[in-house]
Amino acid sequence: MTKSLISRRTLLAGGTALACGLTRATYGEDQRQGLREPVYRVSNRTGNPPQQVQQVAAQHPLTPALEMAERGLQNINAHIRDYECTLVKREQINGKLGDQEFMYTKIRNEQVDQRGNVMTPFSVYMYFLKPSSVKGREVLYVKGHNNGNLMAHEGGALLKHVTVSLDPNGTLAMRGQRYPITDIGIKNLIVRLIEVAKQDMQYGECDVKFYNGAKINGRICTVIEVIHPVPRKNFRFHKAHVFIDDELQVPIRFASWDWPKQQGAQPEMLEEYTYMNLKLNNGFTDADFDPHNEKYGFNV
Repeated sequence: MTKSLISRRTLLAGGTALACGLTRATYGEDQRQGLREPVYRVSNRTGNPPQQVQQVAAQHPLTPALEMAERGLQNINAHIRDYECTLVKREQINGKLGDQEFMYTKIRNEQVDQRGNVMTPFSVYMYFLKPSSVKGREVLYVKGHNNGNLMAHEGGALLKHVTVSLDPNGTLAMRGQRYPITDIGIKNLIVRLIEVAKQDMQYGECDVKFYNGAKINGRICTVIEVIHPVPRKNFRFHKAHVFIDDELQVPIRFASWDWPKQQGAQPEMLEEYTYMNLKLNNGFTDADFDPHNEKYGFNV
C-alpha cells in the first residue's frame, strides 16, 4: 500500500534535481528570497580567462576552463565543509522540459583524514518549496547510512506521515530525474564538469568564451560558455554556461542546451541548476542530517 501511494504521487526522491526549502523552524525572509526566480545576465563583455590560468598552454580551447575548474575543486576541498542554499532546478525528461523546482538544501561535504578514513560522510537534506505539486516534500541522504538508501516523504495532509527508504539509483527514486541525489551539490558539479571537459578535449569542434561581469541575482560572476557547433555522439550538449561566483570561487549556475531540431530554430534547454542564497561553512552537525530531528517531518 505504501509503495502504491508513493508511486501515484511520483515521489521524485533522487537527483541533482532534488532539493528543498527552509525547515519550519527557519521559515522567514530567506525563504521568501529563495522563492524568487533566478535572475541572470551574461555580460556582452568577453574577456580572457582569469589571470591564474592564462599562463596555461591552451592546446585545446577548454584547457583554461579545465584549469579553472580544477582550482575550484581544490578550493572546495580545502575550505568548504558545508553550505546551505536554495537550489532551483529545471530538467528535460523524455524530451519534455519540466517546471522549475525550488528546494532549500543543506549539504555537508565528505571529510577524510590523512589516512583516507571518512571523518564526516557526504550528507544532504532537502525540503521542497514549490511548485505546489512537490511542496513539503523532504529528502535525506547520508552516504554509508541507512543501507545506502535515501529517506523521503511527501507533503500534504495524507502522505506527509509516510516515510520511505529508497535506492538512490532505483526506478522510483529516479523517476523524473536526470541524476541521483548522490550527484547533487557544487562539488559534484565541478567533478562532473572536469570529467566532461577531459572527454571533450579528445576532440575538436569546440568554441570557448569567457564573459566578465555577469550576474546571478546580483552576484558578480565569470561565465564560461562552451559551444559544440556540430552534433556528435561524443558531445553531451550543444551549448553550456557555467557561472563562477567571483567572490566565492564556486559555480552557482550551470545550464546546457541541445542542438536545434531544425535550422534557424532556438536550441532547447536540457538542464539548469542555480544555487541561490549560498551560505558557506555553517557548522552543520550530524543532527542536521538526522531523520529524528524535531524540525523535520520524517516519520521514523
